[in-house]
Amino acid sequence: MFLNMIGLTKYTKGAKLSYRGSPLEGKSANACKALQKYFINREDIYMKKVIALLLSLTMVVGMLTACGAKEEAPEAPAATEEEAEAPAEEAAPAADGSVYYLNFKPEQDEAWQALAKVYTEETGVPVTVVTAASGEYETTLMAEMGKSEAPTLFQVNGPVGLANWKDYCYDLAGTKLYEELTNESFALKDGDKVCSIGYVIETYGIIANKTLLAKAGYAVEDIASFADLQKVAEDITARKDELGFAAFSSAGMDGSSDWRFKTHLANLPIYFEYTEDGIDSTDAIKGSYLDNYRAIWDLYINNSTCDPADLSAKTGDDSRNEFLAGEAVFFQNGSWEYGNLTGDGAYTDDDLAMIPIYVGAGDEANQGLCTGCENFWCVNAFAAEEDIAATIAFLEWCVTSEKGTTAMASEMNFEIPFKAAVDNPNLFVKQGSTYIAEGKNPVSWTFTTMPSEEWKNGVGTALTMYAADQTDANWDAVVSAFVDGWASEYALANGQ
Repeated sequence: MFLNMIGLTKYTKGAKLSYRGSPLEGKSANACKALQKYFINREDIYMKKVIALLLSLTMVVGMLTACGAKEEAPEAPAATEEEAEAPAEEAAPAADGSVYYLNFKPEQDEAWQALAKVYTEETGVPVTVVTAASGEYETTLMAEMGKSEAPTLFQVNGPVGLANWKDYCYDLAGTKLYEELTNESFALKDGDKVCSIGYVIETYGIIANKTLLAKAGYAVEDIASFADLQKVAEDITARKDELGFAAFSSAGMDGSSDWRFKTHLANLPIYFEYTEDGIDSTDAIKGSYLDNYRAIWDLYINNSTCDPADLSAKTGDDSRNEFLAGEAVFFQNGSWEYGNLTGDGAYTDDDLAMIPIYVGAGDEANQGLCTGCENFWCVNAFAAEEDIAATIAFLEWCVTSEKGTTAMASEMNFEIPFKAAVDNPNLFVKQGSTYIAEGKNPVSWTFTTMPSEEWKNGVGTALTMYAADQTDANWDAVVSAFVDGWASEYALANGQ
């Protein structure tokens, strides 16, 4: 049982747990409650042992009573009149406390480490950045939150992710961080409580090597629909030996790469179904556009650098390196890849472009890139008061100071939704803005409504099996994972 694993079988009355050796040793009563709630939810979702869960819930009722008197989450220290009026660059960080940031994005680890060092050198406030492995963030967060030195700053990917952790989120209403947002829609709320702040707007699509595309006799302007993309890709495949390159880099399906297809590519059929039905979430996806999903997946895997049967062993690095080596014209990825593809003798802006992921659905003539946010900062409400203050001060410095905003734009390639944001040199971000300026409709990130990580994994496994053996029966398994898996995972996640 999860409850036994985290040491909730031994306790004493009062506000603090006293079980020596427990990950919850010394944690507050509210933290105890929040972790109990989280682990109970995980057990429901992943273990699916209903009887055991009911027994655990019975024990929790008693344990919550014994865990101690109600303890409210600490409030942020009120700003003085002088502090409130001070310019952003002059805002003084907390004198005491420290910051522990559990970072979601491995590709930005180096940049976050560097920025944390700069902040510590300037303020004396220790900032520790730990980055979870790709695809392991939720598991890592769960483990770290059970420790005595838990993260003071963590992330959720949207409303579904927030549901598991909202009790752990400090209320950011009234903070300068919240007030600096260009639009309050970039915050996630639970009623009036501001639980988390979106800190980066990102864009993804199909990255194209314009130089190779020209060698094949085409330009990006020739691709304005799925039919166009299919024509170009299949023609390149037919002349692959002559040209010396493939249409697409490998659609790697290991843990470092499969998110591109089980999440980002899967966003397209969800988006078009939501648009058609006039909804923004559902407890039961119909799969109205899964034929389109199959068509684009077939195009990727049958016109690439490798045999489709080999995709399970292909990594994200493999896919990127193939593109960097000029072995493929197209590479599905996002604006966060810009720094990996440019500089140090790699490509220039003149070599690259990002085009929409066309799947033969909707108004393709007016389709833009996939633009949205799945990165929301949350401050741990159960951290020490001085650490909460230090964490908020660090975030405010990141999004208002010249050094912070420049690093987030130039080093991390972020477009940040804050008033002090500097111009982003990222070509792909600029192209996303250009599409919007031209009246193209951005494809929103509906994948934030996917019911669970288990659902994504089920779709990814089915896609990999289908790639190795492209039969109708194996595609039916993809459909089942998509539709039936959605209904079952949604029900589990929502206690139905």
